[in-house]
Amino acid sequence: MKLYIKNMVCARCKMVVQSELEKLGLQIVSIDLGEVEVSESNIDSIKEELLHNLQALGFDLIDDRKSRLIEQIKKLIIELVQQKHNQININLSDYLAQEIKQDYSSLSNLFSEVEGITIEKYFINQKIEKVKELLMYDEMTLNEIAFHLNYSSVAHLSNQFKKVTGLSPSYFKQLKEKKRRQIEDL
Repeated sequence: MKLYIKNMVCARCKMVVQSELEKLGLQIVSIDLGEVEVSESNIDSIKEELLHNLQALGFDLIDDRKSRLIEQIKKLIIELVQQKHNQININLSDYLAQEIKQDYSSLSNLFSEVEGITIEKYFINQKIEKVKELLMYDEMTLNEIAFHLNYSSVAHLSNQFKKVTGLSPSYFKQLKEKKRRQIEDL
């Protein structure tokens, strides 16, 4: 049986969810961001407890098709920015349509309707949070970060960063307290 879990957006989230499922005696077949397959075919007897435990940790079970689609879009974007470092040879709309096997315009309309922002804005927010993270580590130059995240130039990255945060990347780097947001809060 597949379970779809909202706000499961990082490796740590996978570990927390896995731990909760194992505490309830469920056998995990596979686990991925936003999705867990368990060997049990019926979990009705523990579903309320599972839901309560997950919600206490900031997660939620997703039952409807629309919510699963939204979470799948978010998962693909997060993976693209965090793990694949945005190194794809096609644009975001083609990538999502190809991966989800649905028309991009319907995905975009659904996402905007439910989330209140466009897919593109969500993608930009994810990239800016990654830029903040890389700036805090101070291991890469702004030029390397721009290349790493597939920006056309440092100027493009800087302009987008300033538009989203109100700060230049260099000023942000100088701040003592970095104001990063959790991925799931974007």
